[in-house]
This record gives sequence, C-alpha cells and structure tokens, in this order.
Amino acid sequence: MIGYWSLLLSGIVIIVISCVALLVAYQDRLIYVPVVPGLTRSYPITPSRLRLLYQDVWLTSSDNVRLHAWFIKLKADHPGPNIMFFQENAGNIGHRLEMVRMMLQKLQCNVFMLSYRGYGASEGFPSQQGIIKDSQAALDHLVQRTDIDKSSIVVFGRSLGGAVGVQLCKHNPDKVAALILENTFTSILDMAGILFPFLRYFIGGSSSKGPKILNHFVRSPWTTIDIIGQVKQPILMISGLEDEMVPPEHMQMLYAKGAAHNKQCKFVEFPDGMHMDTWLSGGDRYWRTIQQFLEEHVPEQKEGSAGAKSS
Repeated sequence: MIGYWSLLLSGIVIIVISCVALLVAYQDRLIYVPVVPGLTRSYPITPSRLRLLYQDVWLTSSDNVRLHAWFIKLKADHPGPNIMFFQENAGNIGHRLEMVRMMLQKLQCNVFMLSYRGYGASEGFPSQQGIIKDSQAALDHLVQRTDIDKSSIVVFGRSLGGAVGVQLCKHNPDKVAALILENTFTSILDMAGILFPFLRYFIGGSSSKGPKILNHFVRSPWTTIDIIGQVKQPILMISGLEDEMVPPEHMQMLYAKGAAHNKQCKFVEFPDGMHMDTWLSGGDRYWRTIQQFLEEHVPEQKEGSAGAKSS
C-alpha cells in the first residue's frame, strides 16, 4: 500500500513539474496573442477603408526593431488632443479601427495606433522590455512632429495596453499630459493565478500569499500595481463591471494604489461593460466621461496653431 501511494505521489509531482515546465517554456505564447486563432496576422481593414485621414508611420525601436503604426488625424491641421492608443492583447490595430473611428468623432482628437513588435506589420517578437521600447519610440516620434500640439499627448491603454501606458507615463512625466486606463490588470502574475488556479500558491503579485517561486521565471510580469503610484499625470480609470477576462477588482486595486499617491486620479464604473465592449455598452456616458477628463486636463489649441507649440 505504501508503495502505491509513493508511486501515485511521484506521478502527481512529475505531472505538476511537467505542467510548470511547459508554462515557463511557452509563457510568451500564453501572454501575447498577435494572431487571433482562425485569422491571419495581416490587418483585416485599414483606415483608408473607413475613409479616415491617416499616415503610415514606420519607426525603429532603440534595439533596432522595425515597427509600424498609423497616425489618424481628424483633419489635416487638427492640433489635438493626440491620443496614443495602446491596444488589448489579442489581434492587431486593424481590429480596433471601428472603435477609433468613433473616438475621433466623439472626442474630436487625433489617434496614434502602434503595432507592438510581433503584431500586425511590425517585426520582431513580443516581450515586456521590447514593447516598452516600442512605446517609447512611438512617443519620441510624436514629440518630434511639427503638425500637432505636443503638449496635448494623452496615453490611452486598454488591458495589456494599460500596462504599457503606465510604464510609458512613469518614464515620461513631462511628455505625456494625461493617462486613461481601461480594464487593466494589476499584473500578469496575478492573472496567471486566475487563469491557472492550481498555480495560485506558487505565483502572484505583491499582495498574494505563498512562496511565489514561479515569479522568478516570468519574463513579462507587467507589475502595473507596483508602479501606478509613481505616475504623476492625471489618471482616468474606466472599469467594466462585467469584464469576463480581468476581474474588476484589479481596476479597483489600481485605483486605490494610484489615488493614494495622485490627487488627480478618477475612477468610473460601467455596470454593463465587458472586457472588449465597454466603449459600446457605455454609450454616450462613456464618451462624455473621457471628454470631460480631456477638457479638464489637456490644453486646448485652435486649429492651425500646432506649429507654435511644437517648435
């Protein structure tokens, strides 16, 4: 009987170790999803198909990865606001164009959409440090332009894009006017414990219990909860309470941490908002919330005046 239980325990240990090894080896494929299953990596539509005024922008990151982006303008001489939109994980920027078209109309803004490395037409393979470099290259491009008001650059990140945006704002307090976060997680470590409950004792963020020995093997922890308090810009946090992917508690935790260090931190809930459709289910209230935030914190420039602010 003892031999039976020893054999069973050994089998369980081998299975657990094998599962952990697979998770560690294939973690980047689990964290980053540039291609939605059943679809191709190419853009499903482009701004021209929606009759949007845009430029194809090609950038080079600091580690020499070639990146693609779209800069979509409301009008040729529209100075801003200029929203840097960092997308959710799955798919590419072409999948977000319908939302961006409405964003232009509702907010009367320009929108810069970056393809992270490994996404869309951008080269390379996604990683946390790589995507941080990508976002910095995008911001550096915007602040060097002469056709916009560079004092009105706003970072808008949804889900993974929120983690990207927090990092960018932390490192660029004088280049970004404000930050908008929507349905963002506290960390990939916490998300791993949610997606794989049997690992919860071995992986997690700063607030979780247990030895968390697997944390050391995670290459893209995206510990947003640990740096949100270092963001100095005004922050608007948008939370869809029906989010089926990131528990709404994550946004509440981010707000608590951010508001403790930043008096210009605002939190707004949308009862019917799911992970990807809060901008739809929130209706006019969603767009009014963002518009009021921009009016309060982003300088307004008249059309044709961008050159004076960008010199």
